[in-house]
Amino acid sequence: MSAPSVADRLRRLEESGVIRTYTLDVDPVALGYTLEAIVRIRPLPGQLRHVEGLIQEIPEFVECDKVTGDDCFIARVVLRSISHLDGILERVTEFAETNTAIGKAHTGRRRLPPLR
Repeated sequence: MSAPSVADRLRRLEESGVIRTYTLDVDPVALGYTLEAIVRIRPLPGQLRHVEGLIQEIPEFVECDKVTGDDCFIARVVLRSISHLDGILERVTEFAETNTAIGKAHTGRRRLPPLR
């Protein structure tokens, strides 16, 4: 395809919402974040909106999904150390119960759905 055809196709995909954004894939380890944790978060009664705001304002929360079930959020947190985790969780546990697992390795990265 010619460059103008590709540009036109990309423009249409962007306008229709198929392509939402362009991004970089930065290695957190290269920035000093050698650990990663998965945190399940269950806000205390009446604290859902406050906890959601905390998650959005704490930069170490790099990904978060609102989910159904016992927990309301499942979040991914990048860390420099275990003590770094304590400081982050202290900001949240006043308003929510948490359950944390330290990640050992990535066995699969987020990817596109099948494009059939």
